Amino acid sequence: MPFETTTQVRFAHIDAAGIVFYPRYFEMLNAAVEDWCAQALGQDFRTLHLHHRIGVPTVKLDVEFVSPSELGDVLTISISPREVGRSSCHLHVVFSGDDRVRLQANVVLVCMDLQTRRATPWPQDMRSNILEGIVHAV
Repeated sequence: MPFETTTQVRFAHIDAAGIVFYPRYFEMLNAAVEDWCAQALGQDFRTLHLHHRIGVPTVKLDVEFVSPSELGDVLTISISPREVGRSSCHLHVVFSGDDRVRLQANVVLVCMDLQTRRATPWPQDMRSNILEGIVHAV
């Protein structure tokens, strides 16, 4: 089962056409990754960033905008890990609402040492939880 979280489309997310302005999806995506780290991987961003000095920046993003979202829509964001490397993680992300896909993305995150700003191996507990998500997705 993929990790799922929800968000509501707010006034700050929409443009003059009344639909989500595309960069706002990226903010929603980052918030969903933050939820995934805290709820599925056992490491909230506060602990990762302030105590472990680790970040998980997006280094690759391939997005297809399938259907527009409007003010008030409630979107489900599904995150499915596909592959984990020493310091990288490939995710498939789907935003959906009202039984239709709004956005699909393939995302690559990298575990990064915030001091050196270089890739670093995933902490073992996080890596194990990512792998568990991959196994359950198969």
